[in-house]
Amino acid sequence: MGRVVVGVAVGLATVACAVAAVVVGGRMRSRGKWKRVVRVLREVEEGCESSVERLRQVVDAMAVEMHAGLASEGGSKLKMLLTYVHNLPDGTEKGTYYALHLGGTNFRVLRVHLHDQQSSVLEHEVERQAIPQHLMTSTSKDLFDFIASSLKEFIEKEGDGSELSLDRRRELGFTFSFPVKQTSVSSGILIKWTKGFSIVDMVGVDVPACLQEALIRKGLDMRVAALVNDTVGTLALGHYHDSDTVASIIIGTGTNACYLERVDAIIKCQGLLTSSGYMVVNMEWGNFWSSHLPRTSYDIDLDSESPNPNDQGFEKMISGMYLGDIVRRVILRMSLDSDMFGPVSSKLSTPFTLRTPMMAAMHEDDSSDLREVARILRDILEIPDAPLKLRKVVVKACDVVTRRAARLAAAGIVGILKKIGRDGSGGITSGRRSDVKMKRTVVAIEGGLYSSYTLFREYLHEALNEILGEDIAKHVILKVTEDGSGIGAALLAASHSFL
Repeated sequence: MGRVVVGVAVGLATVACAVAAVVVGGRMRSRGKWKRVVRVLREVEEGCESSVERLRQVVDAMAVEMHAGLASEGGSKLKMLLTYVHNLPDGTEKGTYYALHLGGTNFRVLRVHLHDQQSSVLEHEVERQAIPQHLMTSTSKDLFDFIASSLKEFIEKEGDGSELSLDRRRELGFTFSFPVKQTSVSSGILIKWTKGFSIVDMVGVDVPACLQEALIRKGLDMRVAALVNDTVGTLALGHYHDSDTVASIIIGTGTNACYLERVDAIIKCQGLLTSSGYMVVNMEWGNFWSSHLPRTSYDIDLDSESPNPNDQGFEKMISGMYLGDIVRRVILRMSLDSDMFGPVSSKLSTPFTLRTPMMAAMHEDDSSDLREVARILRDILEIPDAPLKLRKVVVKACDVVTRRAARLAAAGIVGILKKIGRDGSGGITSGRRSDVKMKRTVVAIEGGLYSSYTLFREYLHEALNEILGEDIAKHVILKVTEDGSGIGAALLAASHSFL
């Protein structure tokens, strides 16, 4: 009997040990999976590190590339395109002016009324219209006849009896959001089509001239006074409201910048004369590149799989088109390294499934259980039942990627200020000077990434203060504008209407 009891006891002990071993083994495996997730996060944090010292290196690199791009064509990754815009609106303009914005599958026409005084709210009317699909691959005549007809209908709605409907020439600002080599303030050659357009007879042709001919065919006495892009329109609108505006930045789906440069600093066009001594330069800063940029394996993979590898390197690190996909790639790596997220879903493996607005929503989820993070992981990436600690890791990944983007954008802005002597260094390459008198400097900003993403905006401001120092940074004002591509184009038509 005693042997039986001993045998049972031994058996129970063996089972208990086995159960304990399974439990301990499970905990160790779980701990190992969690360590792999954390390791991925730590690697991303290290790769995205953007200390103030590194940001100042990016600032210097930006200023150097700007000099190089102004010195010669092809001398820099920054194209530094001349816009021939040298008269910016200042609030003294009056009259009624028009804008046409062709930026994709839709176009807009605007009418702006100016009353010879700066107004915080500009009186304007807008009409949007879709471009029929067949016109996107037809002929230049077909496309611009359609646009001119729509513009004529819009003008005819001014109403009988109005002074606006008197027989007089109207001035038009034309925002054309496709690659163009500008040859004057009102002319530019189309380099190539994007966004689904493919009108062969327009490539290499002066775009405003095609529009002007269509306006004549439709019996409209209207002159294309200015050809602009979104960034230049934003600068015009910013300058209209505040004459201390010297640069503008677009930080949305894409990103770009332009600024006011001294004509004598544009070495590649020596002998260029303007009445103001200045010209707006379109940097095309999305293509900026420097070895000082904190690039990770996720950035390298995204770039190599994009339709334009080795192009738009800066844009791919800071703009709304890409931030969500960088985070998706980080989550995918965590999921492949550890099954804590469950089986890898096809959605998680699909590029651009996670859009930046969704990423921002996760980043700014302030609920105690991160329920919005859980919803987006479930509904968008097909990751069900992610535990709270994994949701926190996802939020941290969003934070790391967003913080890097905002801080790099801030460094880019300071790079522009350094080039034009508005960063407080007085032209000194390194070090700061406290005795330099700092001018009030306004930068106009447009784009949803900055205006709608609170944490992005806060990180950008924080970095500006760190790079410049608070004594200098307080003289730099970032002002949000709205619809520079429309209202700004009409304002440029006004400021260039008698030139």
